[in-house]
Amino acid sequence: MYRFIVSAALAAVVASSSLAFADQSSGRIKAFDATAMTLTLQDGTTYTLPKDFKNPGLATGERVQITWSMQGAEHMASSVTMIQ
Repeated sequence: MYRFIVSAALAAVVASSSLAFADQSSGRIKAFDATAMTLTLQDGTTYTLPKDFKNPGLATGERVQITWSMQGAEHMASSVTMIQ
């Protein structure tokens, strides 16, 4: 019985740590660096953009919505949408 409980607990830990949960944030652009592939909002949060990111015309002051997830200590954006 003990072996079953330990195995089940270990399986639960492994399964939960491998899941990536996406979150969304919105705000105004403070800085966009196409070379470094980063986007910083006015609240100071910096998001790393995917390598295949196509710039839809991002500029300082534009309002955007970002879908992102944490990868280590980085906010990795999966999509950026301009909003009105």
